Amino acid sequence: MASRKSRPERRQEPLSRERIVAAAVELLDTVGEGGLTFRALAERLATGPGAIYWHVTGKNELLAAAIDAVIAPTLAGDDTGTTPQEAIRSLALGVFDAIDAHPWVGTTLAQLPRTPGKSPMLRVFERIGRQVQALRVPEAAQFTAASALLSYILGVAGQNAANTRAAQANADRANTDRAAFLDAVATAWRELDPDQYRFTRDVAGQLREHDDRAEFVAGIDLILAGITAGRADGRTRP
Repeated sequence: MASRKSRPERRQEPLSRERIVAAAVELLDTVGEGGLTFRALAERLATGPGAIYWHVTGKNELLAAAIDAVIAPTLAGDDTGTTPQEAIRSLALGVFDAIDAHPWVGTTLAQLPRTPGKSPMLRVFERIGRQVQALRVPEAAQFTAASALLSYILGVAGQNAANTRAAQANADRANTDRAAFLDAVATAWRELDPDQYRFTRDVAGQLREHDDRAEFVAGIDLILAGITAGRADGRTRP
């Protein structure tokens, strides 16, 4: 009687915090923040929810780690040989593109509890602050300048991601593309009451043709111009 050969056991990659966070990012990209549960994550990782808790204490920690994983590549560059303005623009665009690719980041940031010293964006704030210092902004104005830049970056990037999702959803329902959707909105703006919406009617054509990234960078440049103008005038008041 022939001996039965034992089948080799399938080797699985050990469960680690990095694997858990990567799977969480994939899940968030697929089903959004509302679909991220430890049960769904456990199914994706082919493990039990209890095993995940060995590496992550709860959902808030997991969300913060997922955001950090998405944003981390934007911090990997070297600012050597660039001006502070160029470094800030590059960092800002990196965050903008990361949030555009992962729209859940913006809404999740707003929902996370504020834990001292543990914000996923603290490293971004630090990177911006160092460039603000390199611009020789007076010390009393450095916090305000860095905060204004970070708030603009996160606010506009998050709103752009939300707008993109909404526009895509509307375009899908109407069976049109984004350009056609923007054209429809611009046409609606042009038909608004001229007394109440004079400015909106005037810029309706720009809505049709605008580029989100270009507009975003233009806003960064406006803030940087204000920061450097204040430095040149010797103003130190925030």
